[in-house]
Amino acid sequence: MVLAAVAASGVLAWGATPPDKDSGALLTTMQTELERAKASLAKSDPSPYFISYEVYDEHTMLVAGTYGTIVTSNADNRRWADVTMRVGSPSLDNTHEENRESGMSSGSLPLATDRDAVARSLWELTNREYRRASPAYAKAKTNTAVQAVEEDKSPDFSQEASQTKVDLPSAPIVFNQKEWEDKIRKYSAAFRKYPEIYTSNVTLQIEQTTSYFVSSEGSKVETPGLIARLVVEANTRADDGMDLVRVETFESSKPDGLPSEKEVAAKEEKMASDLKALREAPLAEPFDGPALLSGRAAAVFFHEVLGHRLEGHRQRGETEGQTFTKKVNQPVLPNFLSVYDDPTLSTMNGVALAGSYSHDDEGVPAQRVSLIQDGILRNFLMSRMPITNFAQSNGHGRNQPGYMPTGRQGNLIVQSSKTVKDSEMRGKLIEEIKKAGKPYGLYFEDVQGGFTLTTREMPQAFQVLRPDQLVRGVDIVGTPLASLNRILLTGDTTEVFNGICGAESGSVPVSASAPAMLFSEMEVQKRVASRERPPILPAPGFEDLAGSTAPSSAPSSTPGGAR
Repeated sequence: MVLAAVAASGVLAWGATPPDKDSGALLTTMQTELERAKASLAKSDPSPYFISYEVYDEHTMLVAGTYGTIVTSNADNRRWADVTMRVGSPSLDNTHEENRESGMSSGSLPLATDRDAVARSLWELTNREYRRASPAYAKAKTNTAVQAVEEDKSPDFSQEASQTKVDLPSAPIVFNQKEWEDKIRKYSAAFRKYPEIYTSNVTLQIEQTTSYFVSSEGSKVETPGLIARLVVEANTRADDGMDLVRVETFESSKPDGLPSEKEVAAKEEKMASDLKALREAPLAEPFDGPALLSGRAAAVFFHEVLGHRLEGHRQRGETEGQTFTKKVNQPVLPNFLSVYDDPTLSTMNGVALAGSYSHDDEGVPAQRVSLIQDGILRNFLMSRMPITNFAQSNGHGRNQPGYMPTGRQGNLIVQSSKTVKDSEMRGKLIEEIKKAGKPYGLYFEDVQGGFTLTTREMPQAFQVLRPDQLVRGVDIVGTPLASLNRILLTGDTTEVFNGICGAESGSVPVSASAPAMLFSEMEVQKRVASRERPPILPAPGFEDLAGSTAPSSAPSSTPGGAR
């Protein structure tokens, strides 16, 4: 790939290297060096049974602004290589149990496709990786011999068919850096008129990445990708010290697919209005009763509470909670709900999905996986780490460069066969409030983020930002199985939440899609708040308004109403 800048016009042209120059040279060099390493290390004791090279060729453009100014505007190009090695045999190798990290060594590669330079860098990483993998395998054998028999006796690595797929490079794009700097200035200046917004930023990130993968099994995969992401974030703080954040993320497979200036301006105005209302809203009290989650809130709820627990590696290991390990072919949701994960989808209802890809990071083709069908658990999200009764990958081995792949979510989608019109959902919530004899219910309109730990030692909590226009500061608590089985019905419109998900294999782009959902019962607790107060000094230019942003008294709730 090449990146050319035209300084006078501020235009950056991104495109593929001409075919007659070095097209295919990187893959060829990777294959040649891998075969040489495979032949040489076969004479070692212990010898590797699997080696793979994955190279990420990344071109990125970042433009960030705050309060009408540009704080960052640069283009970058880097190449990164992951060398994966497994010593021993698929049934027991150096990555067993706590030794997962021994399976990979990573480092940078030359930007130019100089065959000798690239080969030498791969050679150095391969040597380094063998020195890690060999003693780790010896340790794994010793531990297996002296420790108690593991409950899951599955192999450490699955046998998969080799893949050959070389996609054409992305079509060249032209990115006008100066034009986008002007847009970011305008977008970020919108928050200058709100004294109660303490920090804000607007960031545009464009990533054009080509992944090259070769393995000792004979796989050869080249997959290009392009994503444009616009993120708007604003922050304030209530008088009691609680930080309040609103974030809007827009995704597209091309820069000109991002929203118009009018759409962005409307979102920013809504964000500022929400934050002002939240500052003035009272703290929620602990509550147990009916609740309604909007589609976006429900999507993140399913991603955090359900999706992570359906990742295959979480069914194996003494430290994992294994919530659903023994629930296969049993009901885990109401029978009108089905859940699947499909990385092959690029859009949902016209919205670009962040978790799309053609092959996972182990060279396995992406697949649609039906996880729960009519409430019955059927499958897990599998990498090449087998678990009992699930011996193969289904194309969900994902990782951030430098991390070992694990089974991860891509595009998680919730479907319902028991729906009402979205406009009727609030009325259904009020009916449920009256039926339960509660003074009010909770409506979760949007989310700040999620927090999930699936290990046995830690509690489960899902953090939300905004249960309603009048209250703030709650965490949803309770066990995921209890919450999920209290869903009564859903709305008829699927909403999308795009984000970046962090876990053991690093941060990867994901999406979650779901309709609004009505729960018969949901338990919430007060969120722990910071003791740091809002700024003492008024914002510049708003000295005459000092003290005018103090919280106002909020109207009380009425019996049978949603709050």
